[in-house]
Amino acid sequence: MNRWRHDTVLMGCLLSAMGVWPALAQCPSLLVAKAIIAAQQRIVSSRGIQQHFLLPVNGTKQWISIEGRDRRNPILLVLHGGPGSPVMPLAWTFQSPWEDYFTVVEWSQRGTGKTYEANTEAQMAPGMTIAGMTHDAARVVQYLRRRFHKKKIFILGLSWGSVLGVRLAQRHPSWFYAYIGAGQVVNERRGEKIAYAFALHAAESHRDAKAIRELRAIAPYPGKTLNLARVAVLDKWEMRYGALFHGRKKFYWYDQSWELSPLYRPGEIEALAKGSEFSLEHLLGPLLRVNFDHVTRLRCPVIEFVGAHDYTTPASLTIAWFKRLHAPSKRLVIFADSAHMIMQEQPGRFLVHLVEDALPYAIEAGDAAPAEKEIID
Repeated sequence: MNRWRHDTVLMGCLLSAMGVWPALAQCPSLLVAKAIIAAQQRIVSSRGIQQHFLLPVNGTKQWISIEGRDRRNPILLVLHGGPGSPVMPLAWTFQSPWEDYFTVVEWSQRGTGKTYEANTEAQMAPGMTIAGMTHDAARVVQYLRRRFHKKKIFILGLSWGSVLGVRLAQRHPSWFYAYIGAGQVVNERRGEKIAYAFALHAAESHRDAKAIRELRAIAPYPGKTLNLARVAVLDKWEMRYGALFHGRKKFYWYDQSWELSPLYRPGEIEALAKGSEFSLEHLLGPLLRVNFDHVTRLRCPVIEFVGAHDYTTPASLTIAWFKRLHAPSKRLVIFADSAHMIMQEQPGRFLVHLVEDALPYAIEAGDAAPAEKEIID
């Protein structure tokens, strides 16, 4: 900890929180920062909506947030990654501009974050399968369509969430204006092999003896089975060499941005790690068996966002799969300066392509707020 210069009280609180959760309660500047963010992001438009609540889903209570500046806009449901890595505590870093064009729904899946904290593991365990999680997602979609009187919505599948997204698009194409994938899972076993090769090559290129030693110790990777310890080794080094954030070797700010989320209390932040471990224990094996190579047709429009430097879900696999895929319409967007976390790495371009490539499907159906009138001097 001493190697960091604590240039501000807030930064000091954040860094101390990296190892000591109780320190959060002793950081008044952190509370002030959270309050500032909450005030800045408060939706005040007369047609807006800003709600956060527990939704009953298949025998559990699951957290969702609904935020948008005009309820006439289409619904965009975010299917977060992981398994067990919610977007809700990170949404304050990028989501606000989306809310001009969409009513954005963040859903903390079974076993994840605030939802993990709101249920017992015994309550959640029966549905901790890919089929069970897809069933949960379908219930959330049905709730949103019914509540907001929407025939169709958009779904955005992020990483692990793209597994649920593809399965939903296969089963219920009439529910969606488009399926949007970012960090698309295609063939997880092959993807893990590519990620391992990337990390080992990078370590060897940098003559990083520690990385080389640790990576070679988990070979062959992924092997017949995976456990959390082996996955953690690969994650550590592939992230170190840019598979998650392109060109960033240090990103402690990524986890620490959770601390600033207006939607998360300290106890719920602690639940993030517990929920991630619980989710991976149940879903890591099934995830490794996911293979969409045989999925060559979806019956709703498809938009794929790909980080050119993504080795977490390798870009090469997504591009090859997209070329084989048949859909009523499809579009591939490659983000040249991104790896896996496109929405945070290139947030401007991400928003532009949501608006230019996805939103027109809803506008054509009359499911969007009227465009602002052009003012000419």
